[in-house]
Amino acid sequence: MDIRQSDLGLLLALDALLLERNVTRASERLNISQPAMSAQLARLRDLFGDPLLVSSGRKMVPTARALSLQEPLNQILRELAQLIREREPFDPEETSRVFRIMATDYLHMVVTLPLIREVSKITANVQIVLLPFERKTAWPMLENLQADLLIVWKQLTPDEARATPIFVDRLCFVQRKKHPRGKKKPSVDELCQLSHAMIAPEVGTLWGVVDGELEKLGKKRRIVASLPTFLSVPALIAQSDLVAAIPHRLAILKSDELDIFDLPFPNMDFEMLLSWHPRMHADPGHQWLRKLTAASFVQR
Repeated sequence: MDIRQSDLGLLLALDALLLERNVTRASERLNISQPAMSAQLARLRDLFGDPLLVSSGRKMVPTARALSLQEPLNQILRELAQLIREREPFDPEETSRVFRIMATDYLHMVVTLPLIREVSKITANVQIVLLPFERKTAWPMLENLQADLLIVWKQLTPDEARATPIFVDRLCFVQRKKHPRGKKKPSVDELCQLSHAMIAPEVGTLWGVVDGELEKLGKKRRIVASLPTFLSVPALIAQSDLVAAIPHRLAILKSDELDIFDLPFPNMDFEMLLSWHPRMHADPGHQWLRKLTAASFVQR
């Protein structure tokens, strides 16, 4: 295959065909006629020396060769789109940009949802997709342009990322209203006697910040439940005699169901950062989104 003799515009056709796996829908995606798309498929088959899409009953399925091309092709097209965007001014009234933001469910609630409200006041053309935070995949997703922003506490922000602080939160102790232990700040010894639910910093683990503080004192708490999401913990605490340590801003949102106390340790503060890949730093649309994210949170 000689790329110099190929129409690079065919890559857009290939991307549409692999996404839709249907010639008619692919032609509609690119706003061309079905015969034109069929002709482009024929050229692509000749170019790659592979049928790329084959009939399977009443549908078309990609060949192994086509599947191997799909992700590299997506990456190339994302980078090409990024190259073009960096040379154009960003107008939220004219764009059709989709932004993808990774965060925990708690941070989506306190940061991203207010951001969506602010964006909706400015334009109906920008779309925002909320993605879950997974530590192992966060940096690769930023690097491969599968996500635009990451919002997470400082300790979990990738070292390679560009970042700016958004706010500082702190861990606090919560229990249900009318808990039998009464309404007073827990002591270290009492913490060790109570039954705890916890938010796992890594899914499936039974260790968190509170455990680290207790270990310094030669003590250990009793954990009976480790949950993978922040929002599930207040719901459990409100309906049981379990207790937990959760971010204060999250506790305030549930203060009608929970009693809130300081933990018996110093320095339970943690800083939240907004971060992104350096390759996106000069992108005008990305700059607009970052500025709006910080502003929408400060205004609350």
